[in-house]
This record gives sequence, structure tokens and C-alpha cells, in this order.
Amino acid sequence: MIRVTVLGAAGRMGRMFVQHIVAAEDLELAGATEIPGSVFLGQDAGLLAGGDRLGVPIVADVDTALTGADAMIDFTAPANTLACAPRAAAVGATLIIGTTGMTDADKAEVAKLAEQGARIVLAPNMSVGINLLFSLCAKVAPLLGEDYDIEVVEMHHNRKKDAPSGTAERLGQILAESTDRSYADDTVHGRVGQVGARTKREIGMHAVRGGDVVGDHTVIFATDGERVELTHKASSRETFAKGALRAVRFLAVANPGMYDMQDVLGLR
Repeated sequence: MIRVTVLGAAGRMGRMFVQHIVAAEDLELAGATEIPGSVFLGQDAGLLAGGDRLGVPIVADVDTALTGADAMIDFTAPANTLACAPRAAAVGATLIIGTTGMTDADKAEVAKLAEQGARIVLAPNMSVGINLLFSLCAKVAPLLGEDYDIEVVEMHHNRKKDAPSGTAERLGQILAESTDRSYADDTVHGRVGQVGARTKREIGMHAVRGGDVVGDHTVIFATDGERVELTHKASSRETFAKGALRAVRFLAVANPGMYDMQDVLGLR
């Protein structure tokens, strides 16, 4: 039995994680957290997720929630992730991190934990389908070559705080790496005004926000006479929960190190 602690357990993703952990025969909820001052503190995580009472109260203290945990799932916020990840590593829990909006410096801090012996899956999107899209883009972009302009369009719900999404950023990085470009230097985030003709090296990046969209990502390869589009649409957050639990099981038998969902799914 793998005992899992969920950070941000009262949120939409947190409740989904609790539901899927309870439903799994090989997983058990070890602990659940929320931010200090949350109205959900003290409530039973199982009841809050719409299920039976589990006897696992939602707490603000991460160390308490990690007691006896084998794994920690964290889809919260960069500052919280950086504060909690070392605590999980210190007690030997594996880390499944899907936090978006993390900077390169943030990711480097997490990577240090892996260098010190922690087992970590860090991925901007843990959907099986989106990770297939990552793999396809890495293959398609160099095959099509420089004659095809590349644009990335992502859409999320109107409450999403970061833009572009972590998934769109990862798509941009993959496209840049596979075509000998620089994500930092060649990405153009939206266009406004007299920007001139599109250059061949540009990777366009566009963020759309509205309604309750869980997450849509489209990569457009366009040239004279034709256009190829690769699209993934998530209709439920359940897909992220399922992917995260696959990562939990992967890390249970993995060697220490830093992994992503390409490793979890065998797409590397």
C-alpha cells in the first residue's frame, strides 16, 4: 500500500486526487493540507471530496500531513512547492509535482533534491494525452522543417492566474529544442501593433482565457498551401489525477532522480 499526502486537498484538483486515491486498491490517503486560515481546516478530507469519512483531517502543517507518507502530490503554487518539497524529501516521500508557473530557478531548486537522493516527477501537465502531444511535436517539428511556421495556442478557464500555461511553455521548449531554436529568444508572446512580417524562427505563443475550459492546446504548423494542427483538449481534471497516480506508482519502484511524464509513460 502506497500512502499519499495531498497538498491543497480542498481545491478542485485536490479533491479529485483524494477521490482517486480512495478508489485505488493500492493507494491510501496519508494526509491532506490547506493554507493557514483556510475555512476547510479540520474537515475530513474524504467527506470534503464527496466520499466517506476517512479520519484524515485537513491541516495546515505539512510535516503533520507527511507523517507516514510514501508520496506527496503537489499541484499548488511555486512558493508553496519550494517550501514543502524539502520536507517531503527529508522524510523519504517521493514528490509528484504538477505546479505551474515555476521559474527555471524554482525547477533548479527542486532538481537539487533529486541530486541529493529524492525521487521526483516534475511535469507541467500529467495528462497521458498531452504527453503524447509532447512526443509527437518533438518528432513532427524537425520532419516538417523550417518551411513550416510554428504557432502554439492554449485556452484555459477564466480563473487561471499564469500565462502562458506551463503546458504551452513546455510545448514551446520542445519545439525549440527539436528545431535548433531558443525558446527564450525565438518565442513571440502574442502580437500587437506594427510588428512586421513573421520571421522564420518565430514560435508564436498565444494564451486565451474564458469560461470553464479545463485546458486546450493546439500546435499549428503552417506553410504555403497546407497546415498541420495537433490538438489536445482536456474535458475533465480527472485526466490529470489519473496521470499523477501513474507517477506515484512509477516513483514507488524508481531509482533516485528527476523524472517527467515522458519517463512515466515510457515515451522517452
